[in-house]
Amino acid sequence: MEVILLTDVDKVGLRGEVVDVARGYARNFLIPRKLAEAATAPRVAELRKREEQRARHEAKTVEQARDIATTLEQTVLRFDVKAGPTGALFGSVTATDVVDEIWRSKKVRVDRRKVELSEPIKRVGRYEIPVDLFQDVRVEIRTEVVPEGGELPPEEEAAPEEPAAEAEVAPEPDEPEAESAEAEPAEEEPGEVDPNEAEPAE
Repeated sequence: MEVILLTDVDKVGLRGEVVDVARGYARNFLIPRKLAEAATAPRVAELRKREEQRARHEAKTVEQARDIATTLEQTVLRFDVKAGPTGALFGSVTATDVVDEIWRSKKVRVDRRKVELSEPIKRVGRYEIPVDLFQDVRVEIRTEVVPEGGELPPEEEAAPEEPAAEAEVAPEPDEPEAESAEAEPAEEEPGEVDPNEAEPAE
């Protein structure tokens, strides 16, 4: 049975794709969970038309890809997501979400299979996502996954390293103690010499 995926489904396909699956799997799992819908002729035609429109904005030459890369290098994709107190998402950000956001914000079409996201993003944070726009043209897109109603903490990683540097300097105060230990015998010598010098004086 052919269905249109409404979201990325692991080992099945990406959102918007028309895939052929077992009828029972479609009717008992994919469709009830709103992960897919039946691939009717009108819906398939609608998808094809939308993809054709987007394809006009895809890089066709190296020069176009470089222009797009310049634009995307200056872009920060932002996803406001529902997340728990530990930063784990109630859901995930997928390659499809990334290309959809690129299209929404920059009207640039990127092939989802050229987005190097080994697995969906499942935690809030900052990410650099590599995207191949054309042969030998790659760009890393800055992406922020932010909890709804909140912000990410500022990027300050240097501060925690300072105490470690101070710890390395800590042994230095021990050196003066060694010098004072050597100096103590020198102070005792005059005490032994004084009686000898006093005898001739008598």
